[in-house]
Amino acid sequence: MCGLASGEAFAQSQKTISGVAAYYSKDYQGTTASGEHYDPNKFTAAHPTLPFGTRVLVTDPRSRRSVVVTVNDRGPFNKGRMIDLSLAAAKALHMTGRGLMKVTVAVE
Repeated sequence: MCGLASGEAFAQSQKTISGVAAYYSKDYQGTTASGEHYDPNKFTAAHPTLPFGTRVLVTDPRSRRSVVVTVNDRGPFNKGRMIDLSLAAAKALHMTGRGLMKVTVAVE
């Protein structure tokens, strides 16, 4: 799945949580905790506990924009943040001008 997924249905057994999202710097380069090279053009994310490969729907409740991302890294490591998004996901959510954004995350 690529990019925007507004209106996509998820199973009723999903777990939904709210919190603050950040995104990787446009200058970030490196390897993720799963061993993959970070690709700013892919829809990926870092989460402290979800298993690698977990797909989650990240939604900005204000604009109702959503993206589906795959967890492939660990983080964020800043208190109060719930998820770090790739640059592509952040751009799709229109959050690059804001830096941090309150989101909901629905786990399949």
